[in-house]
Amino acid sequence: MPSARLDYVELPVTDTAATKAFYEQAFGWDLAEFGPDYAATLTGDTDIGLSGDAAEKPAAPLPAIRTDDLEALLEQVIAAGGRLEKPIFAFPGGRRFEAVDPSGNRFAVYEPDEAE
Repeated sequence: MPSARLDYVELPVTDTAATKAFYEQAFGWDLAEFGPDYAATLTGDTDIGLSGDAAEKPAAPLPAIRTDDLEALLEQVIAAGGRLEKPIFAFPGGRRFEAVDPSGNRFAVYEPDEAE
């Protein structure tokens, strides 16, 4: 069975720079910028991402589950009754898919690039 653990939550934001500054000031976190509309902590623990791109940001917080076998976990999610929303795609740092559980909660599952 592939490993799976929650280690990332993506937050929808309306102002990436202001929200980044808030989290840095309020909690002392360092957030790396990935373009003008995305920033994230990179601690290796449970990280957060701030998604400000109107076309890409989630409607609600998006938990992301890390795995070491993306295709196997996709099969398990579908077999368990999950609904695929976005098929596997590449992003800076790895590949992921997005799905919805039987109660309508959206989540992402990702496999980081081997270099991580």
